[in-house]
Amino acid sequence: MLRMRRRRIVGAAVGTAVVVGTAGAVRHHQDQKYAQQDAAQQAQYAQQAAPVEPQVVYVEAPAAPAPAPAPAAAGSDLTSQLQQLSQLHNAGVLSDAEFAAAKQKLLAG
Repeated sequence: MLRMRRRRIVGAAVGTAVVVGTAGAVRHHQDQKYAQQDAAQQAQYAQQAAPVEPQVVYVEAPAAPAPAPAPAAAGSDLTSQLQQLSQLHNAGVLSDAEFAAAKQKLLAG
């Protein structure tokens, strides 16, 4: 009977030790996992907060305005000149103001 008690006590002690050891190992694994997650998150924040170098953008100087077209001799010539002005405007060679002024000169001439 004494041996039975000792076996029960020893068995309980061994069982408790196994449970405590397993819990400790699990806790250690979780701590490592959380530390890695925190490190990854901090790296992500640092990357987002890193200063961004400004980009240099070179802009071409605007081209000289197109010379004013000669007065139109016929109606179809006026149409082709207006189309040519429109193409220059769409290509960005003429600004809105330059386009309007050249168109006005064509129509007034």
